Amino acid sequence: MKKKSKILLCAAVLVCLALLWLLQALLVPKYMTRSKEGALIGEYYANAGGNDVIFIGDCEVYENFSPITLWEQYGITSYIRGSAQQTIWQSYYLMEETFRYETPRVMVFNVLSMKYDTPQSTGSSEQREAYNRMTLDTMRWSSAKWNAIQASMTQEERSWEGEFSYLFPLLRYHSRWSQLEKEDFQYLLHRDVVSDNGYLMQTGVKPYTTPHAERPLVDYTFGENSYAYLDKMVQLCESYGTQLVLIKAPSLYPTWWEQWDAQIQDYADAHNLLYLNLLEYQEEIGLDWSADTYDTGLHLNVYGAEKLSAFFGKILSEQCGVPDHRGDAQISALWQNKADTYYARKEAMEAQTTN
Repeated sequence: MKKKSKILLCAAVLVCLALLWLLQALLVPKYMTRSKEGALIGEYYANAGGNDVIFIGDCEVYENFSPITLWEQYGITSYIRGSAQQTIWQSYYLMEETFRYETPRVMVFNVLSMKYDTPQSTGSSEQREAYNRMTLDTMRWSSAKWNAIQASMTQEERSWEGEFSYLFPLLRYHSRWSQLEKEDFQYLLHRDVVSDNGYLMQTGVKPYTTPHAERPLVDYTFGENSYAYLDKMVQLCESYGTQLVLIKAPSLYPTWWEQWDAQIQDYADAHNLLYLNLLEYQEEIGLDWSADTYDTGLHLNVYGAEKLSAFFGKILSEQCGVPDHRGDAQISALWQNKADTYYARKEAMEAQTTN
């Protein structure tokens, strides 16, 4: 009888755990039809390994660079580990995690997040937490994820429930019943792939017409915390023999102040790093702000991203020594499938945009 009771107890526990898992799967946001940025970090794991170049950063990487263009023109294998409002500490821990899966030849980091020295205080606490979760929720569990959580939590989240809600999202989303939509049931047990190797495609066109006015800052000095994480990136990449390349993507807003640019250039010179302010190469890239942006210059659309990637791929190839894999039949077959998916997505989105 004791043995039978233990079996029944174990079965009951397993059933309860399964029900809790299903409940959590139902209540967590799906990021399939809205806020697709929240799906990006989790999509990496099915593509980990064999990437010579990894991009790390915020929307200025996942909306501005096309890995398919890098492949087609230069045979470069790459992936973008980007997420919305990604902070420099999140970027560092994503870098650290990436080295658990592969050792790329080049890590490309977009430096805009240097302007945030601590977790952001602008916007509501709900908005700040939402951005954190878009990066952290779908990271696989590791010390890198835990450290990223500790570095990222808002003041309002700092409680035992807040911390462990990243481990058990049901603690955070248990009251989301009233917000459930069709997609919550449709994607209960699976997710569609929303990106092309981390690139989130946009086909719309909304021209840049007038400058985005911003007030000058009182202090342009990057903070100690930002520099500390940049130092950690340098040390991490050096320990794996990976070249760290710093970039500023060619977005017209928010303003990339000259004082910020000078600080990054000085840092790059002091640490023997390649730094490219791509705003200075707009003519060479061939950017047309009346056609190559979908949001008046904040980000590029697919047409601008393809131009930028064609330009940047030459630098990766010639200055960074990233090899051309188009002569490898196995790699070429894999990337042909990726390209087919990319162009099918592009065609479908273009058709939707024009209708």
